[in-house]
Amino acid sequence: MAIAFERFMLSRNDVAALLGMGGSGGTAMITPAMQQLPIGLPKLMVSSMAAGDVSGYVGASDIAMLYSVTDIAGLNRISRKVLGNAAHQIAGAVRFHTDDDVLSKPATGLTMFGVTTPCIQAVTRAIEAQWDCLVFHATGSGGQAMEKLIDSRLLNAVLDLTTTEVGDYLFDGVLACNEDRFGAIARTGIPCVLSCGAMDMINFGHPKTIPARYANRHFYNHNTQVTLMRTTAEENARIGRWIGEKLNACPGEIRFVVPEGGLSSLDAPGQPFWDPLALRAFVDALEQTLVQTARRRLIKTPYHINDARFADTVVAQFHAITTVK
Repeated sequence: MAIAFERFMLSRNDVAALLGMGGSGGTAMITPAMQQLPIGLPKLMVSSMAAGDVSGYVGASDIAMLYSVTDIAGLNRISRKVLGNAAHQIAGAVRFHTDDDVLSKPATGLTMFGVTTPCIQAVTRAIEAQWDCLVFHATGSGGQAMEKLIDSRLLNAVLDLTTTEVGDYLFDGVLACNEDRFGAIARTGIPCVLSCGAMDMINFGHPKTIPARYANRHFYNHNTQVTLMRTTAEENARIGRWIGEKLNACPGEIRFVVPEGGLSSLDAPGQPFWDPLALRAFVDALEQTLVQTARRRLIKTPYHINDARFADTVVAQFHAITTVK
């Protein structure tokens, strides 16, 4: 049923919005079709499942989830209000829609974490006069959203500087990408400058949620609900090999710029995650795996990722592989 509904929605060219209502079954049937609709087309799912983890329903799309409070089983004094609000919300989104920007500038996607923010901000400032900069939070779904736009040909270039999602994927963190990370870059040949921002950490939730096998590891409490685990040299080497193999499949212009002075604000001299040997393990594994060509290059810098000189290097490489100067 879900597949049939998805195919039906994709066959229509007269859909202004999609409002769904359901429990677990209805939500599972409706949201896959919502995920396939263009970003920007209003999508609202009223669901009894919306108060929990909805990442599987939302995916990399812009689906709004509204908790139904009572079950979707007839009308009562609560459901009338909730469903009425939902109807007004979706009608308002259609009636007062936001027009597409008519921009002459091409678009580029950038990946960012809190611990790499100075780098991304510096890069953005340097190119925003020529480029429409779309920054994605590297939370797993953020990377997927960016790659969805790449596959949809809505981005013209990529600055994938915070690739921390790979570590979470390989070592069971909570902000993981999936096996298809970098797949859109390979499929489209889009020009891309990459780095290893926040590759010094694996993300978990509250300390009580950390897998028991990691009990003796080095942790940093980012806040009450986010606990960071320092990656080891062995883990970083595995990450380097994984990324290298993925990038070998990319036919377009690829530049991987390494900040040998540290990968995040926590990975610096005097900071809790400073570990040059772990960083060296990543670089060595990536260099041994990546097949370098005239179009696919590894570039090492002595700078920290949040050093302005690293941002300058990234921008120079970006200009070198894109047509907009």
